Amino acid sequence: MLRLATLDDLPALLVIEQQCFRTDRLSRRSFRHLLRRGHAVTLVEEDADRIRGYVLLLFSQGASMARLYSIAVHPEFARRGLGDRLLEAAETAALERDCVSMRLEVRRDNPASLNLFRRHGYRQFKEVLDYYEDHMAALRFEKRLVPHLKADLVRTPYYQQTLDFTCGPAALMMAMKALDPSLELDRKLELRLWREATTIFMTSGHGGCGPYGLALSAYRRGFDLEIHVNEDGVFLVDSVRSPEKKEVMRLVQEDWIEELSGLPVILHRGSLGVEELRQKFEAGGIPLVLISSYRIYGERFPHWVVVTGFDDHYIYVHDPLVDSDEGETVADSVNMPIPHREFRRMARYGKAGQKAVLILYRSHRRSEPAAPSLS
Repeated sequence: MLRLATLDDLPALLVIEQQCFRTDRLSRRSFRHLLRRGHAVTLVEEDADRIRGYVLLLFSQGASMARLYSIAVHPEFARRGLGDRLLEAAETAALERDCVSMRLEVRRDNPASLNLFRRHGYRQFKEVLDYYEDHMAALRFEKRLVPHLKADLVRTPYYQQTLDFTCGPAALMMAMKALDPSLELDRKLELRLWREATTIFMTSGHGGCGPYGLALSAYRRGFDLEIHVNEDGVFLVDSVRSPEKKEVMRLVQEDWIEELSGLPVILHRGSLGVEELRQKFEAGGIPLVLISSYRIYGERFPHWVVVTGFDDHYIYVHDPLVDSDEGETVADSVNMPIPHREFRRMARYGKAGQKAVLILYRSHRRSEPAAPSLS
């Protein structure tokens, strides 16, 4: 029998964990945390009042993607098809939460698990060296749970922000790398872009990166771009209470706009819908979108993501933030599928509902093929 796990199942889960894994075991504290959280689901397979195996899933609040965090069958009940049953139940649970895909990591030296996932249609898309505690590599797999959806994804390299306040630079780096594969991505560039694009003051003193500073940084590195904002106000100012800091942010933004006005960068007043974003994307642009992170992380802070693809139901993004405190890995932040309706809700920030989009193109100033003309 398959059912949802409860806190009463902790002893049995810990026994299975000890029996099945030599390293990277889930602790009592971790199990307790995950059993209580709404973003996680643990299913157990039980027979004659004995739990024989479990599967643990994690869900992103705003994205339609599930992550299979752990699956295990007690060795006494191996080779009875319990792993298949647990995996199928996990996929059903993910579909019930409107998830379009499932992702997971497997040890490279675990042939039984590798065979299980490959047999069920999971495809490997990356190898991560030195992933586990004993330095074994992990193979990352994904399965589209809604197979009729066919996303047109651009090959955008992923870069994880290394500081809480560098989502803008990290997103910009990914977009630039997609257009110029020779670009080297590292922390020096991340911090250099932050210094160039920061508004100086934000919630705890770190600078937030608004659309104008990021646009100038991209232009100076030889990219064509267009800016779309829905208002003339100072971006990210809702995060600041001090009148003095608000004035400094206003002056910084005013200076950026004056500099941009002398450059061949078109500033559009207005917002872009999903279909308009898709048209820009299909014309060769890489969109960066300012969102409110509340619908993904449950906290209200401005956040930049990179659009990597579309299909009829979902928009896909690289999110530079990996919420490791909630058990996430890079796999959870790469090509995140977000329903169109959900993306429309999150693509704004602050009380004023500020909207900002940058579209980067290969530059006419480069020797590469010309980008679509801006208007």
